[in-house]
Amino acid sequence: MTETTDAALGPVTIVETPISLDFSYTPGVAASRFLRSLQQGKLVGQRCPKCQKVYMPPRGACSMCGVATDEEVELSGKGTVTTFCVTRIPSPGLEAPYVSAWILLDGADITSMFLIQEVDPADVRLGMRVEPVWVDDSDRKSDLGNIKYYRPIDEPDAEYDTYKAYV
Repeated sequence: MTETTDAALGPVTIVETPISLDFSYTPGVAASRFLRSLQQGKLVGQRCPKCQKVYMPPRGACSMCGVATDEEVELSGKGTVTTFCVTRIPSPGLEAPYVSAWILLDGADITSMFLIQEVDPADVRLGMRVEPVWVDDSDRKSDLGNIKYYRPIDEPDAEYDTYKAYV
């Protein structure tokens, strides 16, 4: 193998490699309801009848109790940043730096990962209150891509005790 360098080109900062993966996904009952709710601009979880934990996205069964989760719970979409990462390497479709965060949605008992935008990455913090930014109604499909990203809202940061179990 021969290595060549060209100082005029500068250092390599990103490499894009075309990869494709063909697959079919068949959602179950809980996932189908969840995906249809996203198309309507709603976030719906399911509550365990035994431990009362709310799963979002719903799984159809409680992973702790092993029982079916039939009760649907509509969530506001607002939530609290519990952990986050600032990425400074460009990614296709995302301009660096960008922030990925685990968000504990109000009324849910597990966190979900979303992008945080409309804020300087240096200003993102644990406990920050955020809300979803949805794609236009006419562009919605039955998928999680209906939420473009989360953005900060004008609410005080959440108290640490309300999310410390998720850090």
